[in-house]
Amino acid sequence: MRSAQALYLTGRASDHKIVFPVIDKMVTSDQPRKIEGLEIHAVADRFVVYESGTDRIHYLNATAALVLEFCDGSHSLAEIAALVQEAYGLPSVPVSEVSDCLTSLQEAGIVR
Repeated sequence: MRSAQALYLTGRASDHKIVFPVIDKMVTSDQPRKIEGLEIHAVADRFVVYESGTDRIHYLNATAALVLEFCDGSHSLAEIAALVQEAYGLPSVPVSEVSDCLTSLQEAGIVR
């Protein structure tokens, strides 16, 4: 699994400005939930997430997109990590990596 810092890029759809996220805080929600109004599209080897309320585009790899899909308000960090372990057939639960990913998604403002 790649580092959370490399999971996605984000920018405004109107100018395609790209910004790398900075991870500086831990996951704060017990059961993270993606925000309303996201449009998610699979494109080649990544996922494009359009946030219409702010006219922002986020580019996620497959793992980050999977984590985002599990952010429905009914799964804890531990449950999401276990689901990722199961999906990829990993030998151990990637709690730290999923935590980093969730923090990045929260920093981007698409998960609360």
